[in-house]
Amino acid sequence: MVFAVVLIVVVALLAGVHRYLWRRFVGDTTAPGSVLRRTGTVAAVVLPLLSAGALVAGRAGAPFWLQRLLAWPGYLWLACLLYLTLALLVGEAVRPVLRRVLARRGPERPAESAAAPAHESAEVLVRPGAADAGTPEQAGPATAPGASEDAPRPPLAPEPGPSRRLFVARAVGGAAAVAGFGTVGYGTYGVLRGPRTKRITVPLARLPRSAHGFRIAVVSDIHLGPILGHAHTRRIVDTINATRPDLIAVVGDLVDGSVADLGPAAEPLADLEARHGSFFVTGNHEYFSGAAEWVDHVRELGLHPLENARVEIDGFDLAGVNDVAGESEGHGPDFDRALGDRDPARAVVLMAHQPVVIDDAVAHGVDLQLSGHTHGGQLWPGNLVAELANPTVAGLERYGDTQLYVSRGAGAWGPPVRVGAPSDVTVVELASRQA
Repeated sequence: MVFAVVLIVVVALLAGVHRYLWRRFVGDTTAPGSVLRRTGTVAAVVLPLLSAGALVAGRAGAPFWLQRLLAWPGYLWLACLLYLTLALLVGEAVRPVLRRVLARRGPERPAESAAAPAHESAEVLVRPGAADAGTPEQAGPATAPGASEDAPRPPLAPEPGPSRRLFVARAVGGAAAVAGFGTVGYGTYGVLRGPRTKRITVPLARLPRSAHGFRIAVVSDIHLGPILGHAHTRRIVDTINATRPDLIAVVGDLVDGSVADLGPAAEPLADLEARHGSFFVTGNHEYFSGAAEWVDHVRELGLHPLENARVEIDGFDLAGVNDVAGESEGHGPDFDRALGDRDPARAVVLMAHQPVVIDDAVAHGVDLQLSGHTHGGQLWPGNLVAELANPTVAGLERYGDTQLYVSRGAGAWGPPVRVGAPSDVTVVELASRQA
């Protein structure tokens, strides 16, 4: 019942937003019956249907080719919908100001009309001798009685043009379209060009001198799917390898689909290079995509899954826990299993996809937790929403004796667009306070 109510509210909200966009971009700026109005109306119906199809195709088991066909236009329209709406809302404040400015420049011009103005009507000349016959002949302008044919004619009335209201609607709508589509275009470029490298230094009290300067390349939220595929993985692998890390931590949400559909897209992961190897923990999206199969597949690619497990690295312990989404399958995070019997004198770095498990990490004496999940909000102002559900949205913060680092991720979920939250691969350099 609750789900049905929420669904109705969401559908009504989206319908209202699309109606608002149609009015401002189409209804206020085009003539009834024109090609532009018909085109805009069709787009206002088709685009939201494509978005709905993109959102449900994967969960509904649609063929992968159909998912790919729907994904680009459907997901991109969701991003366009957000930024076109925000741009129009800003335009609502500009609209009355622009009208006042135009009003000071002169009276409003008459609106465009299909009817011919009076001064353009045909004029009649009566032929000599034919007045009684009543057979008018269309010719040049008739000469009024007593007036000379050479007398100057009165000036024509000014040509009609767009009204002030129409001009303002087109100006604001055009500016909003440039701002909205431009923002989405730049955000798409930011995803498709691949992540940028970010570097931070994290001092750990229990890290020995021998491990000072140890470098961990952290990557999360790659989100291979119907849009981001093999080329996306290759860019990420090349970026990671260029940093020459000592260890690679893949912190969940690698995929949005099955091994059968996305196995080839993940193949470049086999080329990851690090002295102490590459490690993987599940994210919530793995449990939407067949987590057990993906764990086996990444193992075949040379990564080491840490399923509530721990390994000893030179100078510290590296642990990993399953994502909390695995609880629905009986494979959730188990901190006691991963950390319960370790040597408390050794520093421990924990891989956990979601930042929300930080309280468990603190309780088990973790020195540093590496997470992702939030995408840094991905689409501004999504960071404000992400802050409501996560203790840290992006970056490094301290919780008691435990530090938490949250990556913005290297891919994107849904729209392949990032605004205000650039993708990254982070090189975390561990520093010993004993050095």
